Amino acid sequence: MAYDDYLVERVQQYLERKNVNFYNKKMMGGMIFMVDDKMFVGVDINKKTQEDRLMVRVGTDFYEEALKQEHSRLMDFTGGPMKGYVFVSPDGFDLEDDLDFWLDKAMDFNPLAKRSPSKKKKVK
Repeated sequence: MAYDDYLVERVQQYLERKNVNFYNKKMMGGMIFMVDDKMFVGVDINKKTQEDRLMVRVGTDFYEEALKQEHSRLMDFTGGPMKGYVFVSPDGFDLEDDLDFWLDKAMDFNPLAKRSPSKKKKVK
């Protein structure tokens, strides 16, 4: 399994409580949540530690503060840091209040986030 189904369910419950339209996408070996056609958060497993982790899109304004939070670190999924995104380890989202903190930060940033350009299919 590439991600924790229980954590996925917890994120879904948060979005449903907030009456947010969203959809899930299997991507990057995990489950990505999309809000307003923009990446909101992701759930996957750290291949080195085999621990669940939350990928949170916090934006650049909160980024430095997010990195100071306990159990968070820079997101280096592609080998280099992805500014505006952080990884959060399980101790950082184990309690509902902790998970809500990170999901609230992602929700605060979502209206400011830019959509990825849609990829057009090549016509042969």
